[in-house]
Amino acid sequence: MDLSTYFRSTAAYRVRIALNHKQLEHTLIPVNLLVDGGQQKTTEYLHKSPNGLVPILETDDGVLHQSLAIMEYLEEKYPANPILPIDLMSRAQVRAFSQSIACDIHPLNNLRVLQYLSNELKVSDEAKKRWYVHWVHLGFSALEARLNASSGTQFCFGNEITMADICLVPQVYNAIRFNCPMDEYPNIVRINDNCLELDAFTKSSPSNQPDAI
Repeated sequence: MDLSTYFRSTAAYRVRIALNHKQLEHTLIPVNLLVDGGQQKTTEYLHKSPNGLVPILETDDGVLHQSLAIMEYLEEKYPANPILPIDLMSRAQVRAFSQSIACDIHPLNNLRVLQYLSNELKVSDEAKKRWYVHWVHLGFSALEARLNASSGTQFCFGNEITMADICLVPQVYNAIRFNCPMDEYPNIVRINDNCLELDAFTKSSPSNQPDAI
């Protein structure tokens, strides 16, 4: 499998963790989102991914887009080292938590939104930072409240890694990178620290990628 990735991409980071957690062989194909206006905008890349986003996963079955869909595919095709619980209600709760990050927090703060704020709307760097921190705070506050019910567990849902943890860690990485205060989220910080002790997360971290700057 070939994964088109950018070292700081939150969505690509999720898929890297899932692949490494499941111990699946794959090749990383770096796509620089900044050089020459972004390699994701080239004709060759857009042929594979018309939305011009990373990640994409090229498999023997075809080309897959969107990190959550890719992780669901990996879970169904390679059930070893699962990232979803067996219980139906628990699976739904993990999916809901993951979507709260991937659908509610991340889209408001990803690269193309921040670039639009700066380049098209001429928003100042300070105002852009307030935008970023505002949406992260709203999202993290809700996640933190949800995690109060699991304050005695190692990860988001018990003591086994799930898709929820895989989505949480990249979002925390970006929040810290943009200097978002984390003092109000002790459960998030605790779970993030626990995850970063695991090889799958360490190997997937932006600083350990071949295209890291």
